[in-house]
Amino acid sequence: MRRSSWQNGLALVYASDEMKDNDKVVMAAVQSYDFALQFASDDMEKDEKVVMAAVQQDGKALQDASDEMKNDEKVVMAAVRDNGDALEYASDDVKKNEKVVMAAVQQSSFALQYASDDMKNDEKVVMAAVQQYGKGEALLYASDEMKNNEKVVMAASLQGPRVCL
Repeated sequence: MRRSSWQNGLALVYASDEMKDNDKVVMAAVQSYDFALQFASDDMEKDEKVVMAAVQQDGKALQDASDEMKNDEKVVMAAVRDNGDALEYASDDVKKNEKVVMAAVQQSSFALQYASDDMKNDEKVVMAAVQQYGKGEALLYASDEMKNNEKVVMAASLQGPRVCL
């Protein structure tokens, strides 16, 4: 549960440049408003502690992190554990990381759409995505090879009528 209202974190919009670069101020802001990171200084968007606090509030805050943080396995893992769809904002290298992609698709089967082509062709990853109850439609984002894999299609088919083949 958040310690203060979202408006308090949003106040960072109006703060001076000095305050937008103050780690204590920015930390308090990201802990009270999911997307306060977008109003922080560039240096704060590179600060691992600040970015971790932001993505733990809402994984999609990763979109406002520096490229360096979007390439940091630990940071991206925290983001996708909160919201699998945060994989969209990860670096291309991290989107190839099986451990991160597995965590993302286990949290949100639709995160498969943001994975690298190699991961969309990885049977273990695709199975994890399609085996979520009622989420067989994640097969839509799998590679053509996986769409032609009997084991994968059977697993997706067992997930109910929402499957789009």
